[in-house]
Amino acid sequence: MSIVLQVLLLIVGFAMLIKGADFFVDGSSGIARKFGIPQLVIGLTIVAMGTSAPEAAVSIAAALKGNADITIGNIVGSNILNVLIILGLTSVICPLALARSTMRFEIPFMIGISILLLVQGLDGTISLIDGVILIAAFVAYLVYLFWMSQKNPEPEEESAQMPLWKALCLAAVGLVLIVLGSNVTVDAATAIAKFFGLSDRFIGLTIVALGTSLPELFTSVTAARKGNADIAIGNIVGSNIFNILFVVGLSSLIIPIPFALAFRTDMLVAIGAGALLLLCSIKKHTLGRWAGALMLCCYAVYFCTIV
Repeated sequence: MSIVLQVLLLIVGFAMLIKGADFFVDGSSGIARKFGIPQLVIGLTIVAMGTSAPEAAVSIAAALKGNADITIGNIVGSNILNVLIILGLTSVICPLALARSTMRFEIPFMIGISILLLVQGLDGTISLIDGVILIAAFVAYLVYLFWMSQKNPEPEEESAQMPLWKALCLAAVGLVLIVLGSNVTVDAATAIAKFFGLSDRFIGLTIVALGTSLPELFTSVTAARKGNADIAIGNIVGSNIFNILFVVGLSSLIIPIPFALAFRTDMLVAIGAGALLLLCSIKKHTLGRWAGALMLCCYAVYFCTIV
């Protein structure tokens, strides 16, 4: 396939991502307002799980095909990139205000389960028992979110509400465009990279890793620009929690997941990224442009160590 066609496909993929993220954020916000659900809860659940679809599809399919060794690398790499690149870039574009519950529970919980995954992998495998523990923690997390949505309902704004059917359609169409756009973009970018002779390792560490996180990137940036910071932050934190508890948990129920020695360093980086997010926003409950720039620099240093 010609390089010109691949470039055109890359442009189409980005257009699908941009429009899909726009639809998805508008639809999700509409659903939240209609049912009085806090935007943070929507970001931590529907948006987070929806934008994590590429990671989930790759990891679970790999487990079903007996190639479970790529699961940890896919998830840990995406989680590091989600915090350092996506939240970093988003906060450079538009400073993000963090909700009190995000500071007190969701981010520490994300750090805690990252530590749990590291401990589980010290013996070289994420076993069936480990998977059961992760899935149980995921169920407990969903219960917490349900409790939070009941305790802190979003005030109704009748004048701003869109019909429920329209909100659902927008969210569904947006999600489809995001996932399809992600696939088109990754395939086209990979073909372009190979055309210029770039190595498979470089492609995997950059294009594919970023590609599976493109839904989070476009959704978070779009949400932040629309003033829905809770969705932007909740999307990333929720995606990371979903990736570890559900994707790794479910994959390990299918087949034991190998946990290579090198992943210990990557897990420490993922834990450090979560701690950096907490430290950068703990004083003013805001992730400012300077913090975003720091996160991008930290990822650049990490990337240099793995190339």
